[in-house]
Amino acid sequence: MAQFTDRIEPKEFPKMPEEYRDLLTRLLTIQADCEIGGPHIYVDHWTLRAPTVDDQWRVARIASEEIDHCRKFLRMLGMVGLDRSDILFRPRSKREVDAFKVDMPEWGDFAAFGFLIDKVGQYQLDEMVGSSFLPTDDVLPTILREEKGHVAYGEQQLQIMMATPEGQVAAQRAIDKWYVVGLDMFGRSESARDERYIEWGLKKRTNGKMREDYIAE
Repeated sequence: MAQFTDRIEPKEFPKMPEEYRDLLTRLLTIQADCEIGGPHIYVDHWTLRAPTVDDQWRVARIASEEIDHCRKFLRMLGMVGLDRSDILFRPRSKREVDAFKVDMPEWGDFAAFGFLIDKVGQYQLDEMVGSSFLPTDDVLPTILREEKGHVAYGEQQLQIMMATPEGQVAAQRAIDKWYVVGLDMFGRSESARDERYIEWGLKKRTNGKMREDYIAE
């Protein structure tokens, strides 16, 4: 199959081959689940426990933006006739990606999560820019800009922690923990489904290539 280069509007979705419909809905569902998965980990624990009032405000703002990202992906699923609002109430143990099942007992966890895990999310979202599903054009620029802000805030907090010897130890511990989790988020390097995503214009790179680029960055 030659690479699919058309841009599909929601009204054309029912006419598309079953494989395309399955791949698109899977991609949108996983992304919606990931966007809401983060707030489910940290909102209760860190919104009112972050070190300063500014940090508490940032936690709340980041959570609000992630929930809005989920809302946008759920809306796109609605455009193709699927109601996946069940994702909002899914227990953490049932999340699509293991990163969203991990606890954040330390502030360094929240910082490293933003720096490393949101960076993985940025990679995954960037794959959809210019995808064959046209509605992604309307939502991805804002989502990507906000995700970059989450990454920058996480990096800033790790740098603040590293100003003291104790903070250096805590920051390194969090980085070691979440870096491995982040690498796993890219999935299997050899994936037949990966090639189908690319051929249908829903992604640009394989899991292995994205992981390599992430490590290099």
